[in-house]
Amino acid sequence: MSRYLIRRLVSALPVLFGILIVTFALARMIPGDPCRAILGEKATVETCERFIREKGLDQPIPVQLGVYIRDIAAGDFGNSIRFNRSVGEILVERLPMTLELGMAALFLALIIGIPAGIVSAVRRNSIIDVLTMAGANLGVSMPVFWLGLMLAYVFALLLKDTPLWLPPTGRLTAGVASVPFYEVWGLEFVAHSARHRIFDFFANFYLFNALFTGNGEVLKDGIRHLILPSLALSTIPLSIIARMTRSSMLEVLEQDYVRTARAKGLANATVVLRHAFRNSLLPVVTVAGLQLGSVFGGAVLTETIFGLAGVGRTLFEAITARDFPIIQGFTLVIAVGYVMANLLVDISYAFLDPRIRLE
Repeated sequence: MSRYLIRRLVSALPVLFGILIVTFALARMIPGDPCRAILGEKATVETCERFIREKGLDQPIPVQLGVYIRDIAAGDFGNSIRFNRSVGEILVERLPMTLELGMAALFLALIIGIPAGIVSAVRRNSIIDVLTMAGANLGVSMPVFWLGLMLAYVFALLLKDTPLWLPPTGRLTAGVASVPFYEVWGLEFVAHSARHRIFDFFANFYLFNALFTGNGEVLKDGIRHLILPSLALSTIPLSIIARMTRSSMLEVLEQDYVRTARAKGLANATVVLRHAFRNSLLPVVTVAGLQLGSVFGGAVLTETIFGLAGVGRTLFEAITARDFPIIQGFTLVIAVGYVMANLLVDISYAFLDPRIRLE
């Protein structure tokens, strides 16, 4: 197993390097001038020349690429042109928001999509099956930006005077603050340590931080703010997972060993869950892993609609402002996450299928 993991990690390096090169090239092919995108159209020629020189954008493209690869190898993503801050610091602030949203969306997709697919397969051609698959087709067809706006309109506007009201924007209500766990625990020295970014990274997971500090107010408020964006983001993965689960279950339910299990007199729930479902998991796990990429892609629109300061919204704003370091750094981090998700999917195969372990 260890040799397999090492081989997969090594094979992922050329992929990541290719993404780095392509992102670097495409960022510079975006029409427009970084100076005027950030400073405004009225910026003078002299101001723009000084701006370009200070940011190192006057160097030849091969030189800029060489410097960027050297910095990435040293763990330095560079400084944002727009914010004049380290891209690493911005990632520490905003990546937890996107991961929190993505995990919530994927969690909803799995806990709703898999049972819906199982029920649909077991009750094949029934009214439940028809309604479930019709809902799945509708879910795949709805654009994230439209669904997000509709959810905000219904739950934040039409239901504003009812207990079903949900906040349409932001991560926490104004006045509700998430205090980092190391401050609550009296570990002030952490803020001045060499590894303070690691602690800040975990502290910026507001739900995780609220659980660790026992702050029920932040936990409740954070969950309420997360419901609408996670629902909007989970719809397409949920529908795809439900359809794949149904298809895989139907194939397995026709196998001889399932009929044998029924002939032995086993309960229908035992046959479906222990024999059929377990052996239909490989395609479902594959699709769930692939949906992680669509979740990150959908986060760009979802975070923009719901006013969340995450990776997606920051990346969108960076593209608009021609902020090359943020575009390159954020894209590379997303690519690494996608590669690691696929690696976890491959590892899960060995636990789900004994034949793979024997190989």
